[in-house]
Amino acid sequence: MAAVDPEGSGDDLQQGLFSHLIELRSRLLKAVACVLLVLLALVPFANRLYSELAAPLVARLPQGAHLIATEVASPFITPLKLAFYTALFISMPVILYQLWAFVSPGLYKHEKRLARPLLVAAMFLFYCGCAFAYFLVLPAAFRFLTAVTPAGVEMMTDITHYLDFVMLMFFAFGLCFEVPVAVVILAAVGVVDVAKLRNARRYAIVGAFAVAAVITPPDITSMIMLAIPMCLLYELGIVAVRWLLPQRAASTD
Repeated sequence: MAAVDPEGSGDDLQQGLFSHLIELRSRLLKAVACVLLVLLALVPFANRLYSELAAPLVARLPQGAHLIATEVASPFITPLKLAFYTALFISMPVILYQLWAFVSPGLYKHEKRLARPLLVAAMFLFYCGCAFAYFLVLPAAFRFLTAVTPAGVEMMTDITHYLDFVMLMFFAFGLCFEVPVAVVILAAVGVVDVAKLRNARRYAIVGAFAVAAVITPPDITSMIMLAIPMCLLYELGIVAVRWLLPQRAASTD
């Protein structure tokens, strides 16, 4: 029987760790390179991007009102920040692919089978949440905010504050649209099952309206426009559990 060389096993462990670090560095560099390339392509269109982003507010401002820049460098820095956010948004599939390529070799076959659709669904739902906020929620919110502006007060929004507000809305709505993914993950780790999800439906509805009341601007229309999709996405999560985890759904039927 051959003796085990502890020094040899330690060297193998160090070499394995070193190779993983090299691969991680390579994946990160590819992701960063993708973001930088997209950013360089978008920089010439930064002002046009900001005009498109500001369209939901500008279209509802009173006649003669406009956005303002309260800092000297804001007209340059703010569109550049938006170009970076847009580059990050466009590059997200590549970033997630690099992350998946690094992590997937360490996963079991059944974990890969579940993780792939969840990863694609998470990215798609986040994009849907951002689009929902831009095309539906923001116009309704700005319509309300301009309507309730007191007489004698001129609405003049700073371009940097507007960008921060819209990015916060995009991030919040994108996360809220991840409800089905969160439901499937909770079911996969055994925290919930289909029966528990059905029984918790009323609490999920109350929670959706509570989250919507905190996240959205202070008008009932925006709150409802977020709460109802979250409730529907909760139901979609139950359907996804039955489809992706049939053994867990069958155990509760």
